Parts: sequence; C-alpha cells; structure tokens
Amino acid sequence: MKATIHPTAIVPSGAEIGDGVRIGPYAIVGERVRLGKGVTIGPHAIIDGDTTLGDDSVVYSHASLGSKSQDLKDTGTGGKLVIGKSCVFREFVTVNTGTPEGGGTTTLGDRDFLMAYAHVAHDCHLGNNVVMANVATLAGHVTIEDFVGLGGLVAVHQFVRIGRNAFVGGGTMVPMDIAPFLKATHGDNPRAKIIGLNTIGLERRGFSPEVIEALRKAYRIIWRSKKLLKDALVEAQGELGTTPDVAYLLDFIRSSKRGITR
Repeated sequence: MKATIHPTAIVPSGAEIGDGVRIGPYAIVGERVRLGKGVTIGPHAIIDGDTTLGDDSVVYSHASLGSKSQDLKDTGTGGKLVIGKSCVFREFVTVNTGTPEGGGTTTLGDRDFLMAYAHVAHDCHLGNNVVMANVATLAGHVTIEDFVGLGGLVAVHQFVRIGRNAFVGGGTMVPMDIAPFLKATHGDNPRAKIIGLNTIGLERRGFSPEVIEALRKAYRIIWRSKKLLKDALVEAQGELGTTPDVAYLLDFIRSSKRGITR
C-alpha cells in the first residue's frame, strides 16, 4: 500500500518512507529520516535528524523526534535516533538524538509508550514495553530496561539505570539506580525510596509464585535487614542465588556506578 501524505506536509525526496505510511497535515519529515511500514505521523509533528522509526509506530500531533540534543557541548553532527516497532508518542513528546561524547545514538525498543510531554534526552537507551506517563523526563545517558513504568512527573538524573520490571511512582526524583523488580516512590521529599517488590507488575508479566517469593526474600535481605550492602549481597547470593532472576538482581546491584536506591 502506498504512503498517504497530506498536501501541507513537508517531506523531502531524501526521506525513506515505508509502505502504508500516513503523514498528516503540516507535519515535517527531515531528509535523513527513515519511516518503517505502517507508521502514522500526526498533524504538526516533526521527525528530524538521522532518525529511524520502526514499523507501525504512531506519532501524535506536535511531538518532536530526532532533534539535536540540549547538551551545550553538542555540535549537532553525527547524532542518531533509532526507534523500534509499534511505539507510541503522544502529544508534545520530545526525543533527542545522541551525542558524539555519549556514544552517538539514542535508542528505544519495541512497543514503548510515551505519554504527553514526556522527554527522552540524548544518549538514553530504553528497552521494550517501557511506559512513561505524562511529563516523565529522562536526563542524558539514562538506561531504562524492559517493562519499566514511570509515573507522571518522574525525573531521572543523568547516567541512572532502572532495571527491568521496576515501577517508579509519580512525582519522584530519581538520582540513583533503581534495581529491577522493585517499586519506588517518594516520601516527604521528592527523592526516590524503595517501598517493596513490584508484585502486581510481576504477576502481569507471568512470573511464577515461586520466583516472586524468591525475589521478595532477596528484597527483605537487601532492603529491610539493615545489614551492610556487601553483607546482604553475600547472604542473598548464598540463599537465593540459584534463581536466575535473583542472580540478575544481584548482578545489577554489583555493577551499579551511581549507587543503588535503598
């Protein structure tokens, strides 16, 4: 099926447009953009830069994908944005390209859902099935793993990692890494604190009761025992380290460079 491009849209001849693409009124597509099959671009949206947008993705009105980063050191040359399949970008979402200093590429996986006014800065890497609610914001160099949920107005500091199947409640500031499988929110101040296992999310993902219980035991040892982190990791490894998801949790903590939210 041929692409459908509104007469008021600006689409240069250098852009690669897949079959079945629909481009709405007053949308702008840059000459280095590649749109996969079945992509929908809404009115007034801008897709610019060296950007690849995967099949069946949807960009709503006034969203901006592939613009130069807001890093003051960025010269605007060489940055890329690579987005997977079936992603959704709601109104006024902004996603920047990578920078030479940060590896050069911002990446998003498949089926990511970014709600209105969400922002993904330069050199961020998002996995699959990530949900960012309204006005959730990622600074540069952030890594978000698969099936992570970020509530509205969440702000994530640069270089932070958030492990898979974690959830961060709305209005939370995240200055340090959030370990996988956990649930974080804020208390009297906006800084993140861990409040337990993301049990509902794990059940929805099909985790067995046995694995959830092992993760819950590891959580109690590491976050609730008041032991030194190094001692808690040794204990959790000895008791639960044969469970693959617990082993992944422990490896994530050990590899943290910013430190873990406890």
